[in-house]
Amino acid sequence: MPDKEINTRAICAMSGGVDSSVAAALMLEQDYQCTGVTLKLYKDGSVQSSSGCCSLADVNDARNIAFSLGMDHYVLNFTDEFDKYVIRHFIETYEAGATPNPCIECNRHIKFNLLLLRACQLDFDLLVTGHYARITRDSSSGRYLLRKALDEKKDQSYVLYCLTQQQLQKSCFPLGSLTKNEVRKIAEAKNFVNASKNESQDICFVPDGDYGNFIEGYTGKTYPCGDIVDLDGNVMGRHKGLIRYTIGQRRGLGVAANTPVYVAAKSTAANTVTLASEDALYSKSLTADNINLISCADLKKPLRVMVKTRYLQSAQSAVAEQTGEDILHIEFDSPQRAVTPGQAAVMYDGDIVVGGGTIL
Repeated sequence: MPDKEINTRAICAMSGGVDSSVAAALMLEQDYQCTGVTLKLYKDGSVQSSSGCCSLADVNDARNIAFSLGMDHYVLNFTDEFDKYVIRHFIETYEAGATPNPCIECNRHIKFNLLLLRACQLDFDLLVTGHYARITRDSSSGRYLLRKALDEKKDQSYVLYCLTQQQLQKSCFPLGSLTKNEVRKIAEAKNFVNASKNESQDICFVPDGDYGNFIEGYTGKTYPCGDIVDLDGNVMGRHKGLIRYTIGQRRGLGVAANTPVYVAAKSTAANTVTLASEDALYSKSLTADNINLISCADLKKPLRVMVKTRYLQSAQSAVAEQTGEDILHIEFDSPQRAVTPGQAAVMYDGDIVVGGGTIL
């Protein structure tokens, strides 16, 4: 926990889930002066969600927990900002043929930018969230470090790589040293109404997981069908719009083949989806932009790191080199499957997040 003599007033972001509720309770136990906030992120009727975060039931759960803890609770309206920075980015990335990670954009623009700015304007010292990650400070360099949670099964450092030094200084993750089971036990001991609440496994604004239908419904557009081709350009079938496909996809392709085939590439110019055998999905290197470095200001020379190119992927050994002010080149020791444009490449040195960027 941060030094209470310096940081005493905390805004606790409360989604209505068990993690953020327990995070707030732990801060109160450390004698922080806490206020709960829940974010309204969807315009009424724009997202059909009753199970993802930010539903009316979630707001009520957050409010009930806050009041049971003796905390004030407020709802902040960030619908326009969420639409601009998260939903629109999600749609535009799919339209450009890539595959976005909206949780990263929400952290980058909403929680640790706009909400943190609001907290500072109201003279709060800390923003507290229920993320599973840890923040420490390097005594030699003075830099704040983002580290993996002790429970690697729940670790969320991948979606937090975008945090800056200023944001890390003002943030607190009380759950970083706990397991999910321990968190639920704390909630049960406090009789929280959400102690056994299920976690959402989908993108919060697409609770049924059908990205194509969501994008068409949200934009009012119809995305044209086109050819599904093999590596030689031979037509194998018709696709239902590029937004419905991602690199490495096998199911729902609608083509007959003698051997398993996967989406190997998409072309927005030709409006084609290219299928190939699994061997064609592997690549030895990647380039990323929109980079953010945490453990250092820049990479002055090639650095041996472990790299994740997807949230649930195990980190893979590689060498990273900063080839421009906002460009990373990563060379893997062994070829990696389905490295996908639009996802994040996040670098680790042990449990410390070196930084990352968006895969080009």
